[in-house]
Amino acid sequence: MSPTFGKCFDPTGAKFGIPTYPWRYAPDGYATRRQLRALGLRPGGQPVAAQVMRRSRGRKTGVLVGYLYRIDLAKPIRPMTSRKWGALALAMLARRTCPQCRLDAGYVIPRSLGTCVSCAYPNEQRAA
Repeated sequence: MSPTFGKCFDPTGAKFGIPTYPWRYAPDGYATRRQLRALGLRPGGQPVAAQVMRRSRGRKTGVLVGYLYRIDLAKPIRPMTSRKWGALALAMLARRTCPQCRLDAGYVIPRSLGTCVSCAYPNEQRAA
C-alpha cells in the first residue's frame, strides 16, 4: 500500500468526518454529481455520503476532493417544461444579439468585445 493511498483511506470517517476513499476506489452504490447526471439522477437534497481524495500539485491545499452521493437515495432529474425551453431560447437569443446594431449575429457575442465582430472592427475589410 502506497503512503498516498493510506492517507486517503478512511472508510469509517474517523479522520475526515465522512468516509473517505482514494481516487477510483469508492465502493459501488456511490456516485458524483456528474455520474448521477449521466444516469438521469440528481442528489435530491441528500447530504454528502462519502468523498474521494487524491493528491494534486496544482491546488493550494495539495488535495483534490470529489463528493459522493448514494445512488439509491437519488431522485430522477426534473424534465424540461415548455416554459423552461422558451426561457432558455430567449436567453440564448439575448446572448447572440448585438447591443449596438440589434442584429442576431448567429454566434454568442464575445464578452471581451461587447458587440459583434463587424461592429467592433468597422474599418476591417472582410475576405469574401
